Amino acid sequence: MLKYKPKLKDNARALRSGMTDCEQRLWSRLRRKQVLGVQFYRQKPLGDYIVDFYAPRASLVVEVDGSQHLEPTQIDHDRRRTAFLESQGLRVLRFDNRQVLQELDGVMEAIYRAVAEAGGLEIP
Repeated sequence: MLKYKPKLKDNARALRSGMTDCEQRLWSRLRRKQVLGVQFYRQKPLGDYIVDFYAPRASLVVEVDGSQHLEPTQIDHDRRRTAFLESQGLRVLRFDNRQVLQELDGVMEAIYRAVAEAGGLEIP
């Protein structure tokens, strides 16, 4: 696991108990090693950030973005965040709330492919 700032631990716990509807919907499909037997963690501190979902074995971060992520300051913050995570060897997949609510199967297909690629598995 990557190191993180200990002060983020309490924030992460609070975020886990207050997940959005979209995050809960996606979590129901990621939890319990449902994607190729890979463990995902929710609201996981990494470095200075708390990511929505993290699969260490696949070096994968999955983010679910609400409308606030369209604000110019948030876009810049998200770019810096993604750059940091990628510098740590992680792949970052971002989906917006609409995609999770209306295209969940497509979102899961993208996650499945990313996990398969990370594990060197052949994609059918």
